[in-house]
Amino acid sequence: MINNTSEKESNNVGAGKRKQPLLVLIGPTAVGKTRTSLDIAKAWNAEIISGDSMQVYRGMDIGTAKLPLEEREGIPHHLIDICEPDYAYSVADFQTEAIKCIEDIASRGKLPFIVGGTGLYVESVCYQYQFAEMGSDEPFRREMELFALEQGAEALHERLRSVDPQTADRLHPNDQRRVIRALEVFHLTGQTFSEQQAGQVKESPYELCIVGLTLDRAELYSRIEQRVDLMIEQGLVAEVGSLLNEHHLPAGTVSMQGLGYKEIAEYLQGECTLEAAVERLKRDTRRFAKRQLSWFRHMKDIHWIDMGENFHNNLTSIHDIIAGKLQVNLEYTSNQSL
Repeated sequence: MINNTSEKESNNVGAGKRKQPLLVLIGPTAVGKTRTSLDIAKAWNAEIISGDSMQVYRGMDIGTAKLPLEEREGIPHHLIDICEPDYAYSVADFQTEAIKCIEDIASRGKLPFIVGGTGLYVESVCYQYQFAEMGSDEPFRREMELFALEQGAEALHERLRSVDPQTADRLHPNDQRRVIRALEVFHLTGQTFSEQQAGQVKESPYELCIVGLTLDRAELYSRIEQRVDLMIEQGLVAEVGSLLNEHHLPAGTVSMQGLGYKEIAEYLQGECTLEAAVERLKRDTRRFAKRQLSWFRHMKDIHWIDMGENFHNNLTSIHDIIAGKLQVNLEYTSNQSL
C-alpha cells in the first residue's frame, strides 16, 4: 500500500514540486479491464474513476457491463450512476466531474485511478483539453436531423466522412447526436473536430501512468460475442424495455444510442427479430472495439500489456510499470493475489 503526495504538494506543480500521480487503465471492451482494475486498485491504495461514457446512467446496468456494488470488493468507484438516462451527458461534463474526483481522492491520500474505454473522455482529463464554446445553429441541426430521417443514419455518417473522415471513423453511424455535432462544428468554424483535437496541447498536469490492455483480435471478438450472449441471459431485453416504457426515452436520446440499447430497442419496436438484433449488436460491438483500439493507438505514453498471456505475469508486469513510472515502491505481501 502507498500513501500519495499530500493535497498541498499534489496541487502545486511548480518548480521542484511533483505533479499529482494519476493512474489510467484503458483498452477495448471485453479485454479484461474490470478484473485487472480491482487487483491494481487493491495493491496501490487506489479509488476507481469510471472512464465509460454510458455507465454514468442510472438503470443502464446490463448493457454497460456495470460492475455490481457487491462485486467491487470494497473499492470505491466514482462517476457511476450519476444521472438519469434522459440527460445528454457530454465529455465536458465528464472532464469537470473527473477532475473533482481526482482532487478529492488525492486529498484523502489515495491514488486516483481512471478505468475505461471512452478514449476522448479519458484523454480530456489526462491532458485537460480546452473545450471552446462554439455555440450552436438550431436550423442546421434540424436540417441534419431531417436529412437523417429521410436518407438514413448511414447517409448522415457518410456526410461527416466527406469532411472529417477521422471523426467519422471514431463515431458509430447510430450516434446521431455526436455525428450532427461534428458536422455542426465544421459548419460553424470551418475547422473539423479532429483538427481541433489535434491542436490540443498534450501536456498533462498530472504524473501520468497509462497502461493499455490488448488482446489477439480473434480472441477479443470471441469474448465480445460471449459477453453479448451473457447480457441477453441476464435480462438486457427487459432492461431496455423498462427504459422505453418507464422513462419514455425517444430514439434520439444519447443514452439510447449506446451499444445494446439501440439494437434491442429496434427489436422491441418491431423493426427486426431478436436474433437479428443480437447479431447486429455483436457486429457493432466488434466494430466499436476496433474504433477504440484505433483511438488508443493515437494516444501517447501508453504501456501496452497483451492479455492473452498468463494473468499472473501480466499483473506483475503492470505493477512493475506503475512502480517505475510513478517512482514508488510496492511491498508485495503474501495475501496479494498476483
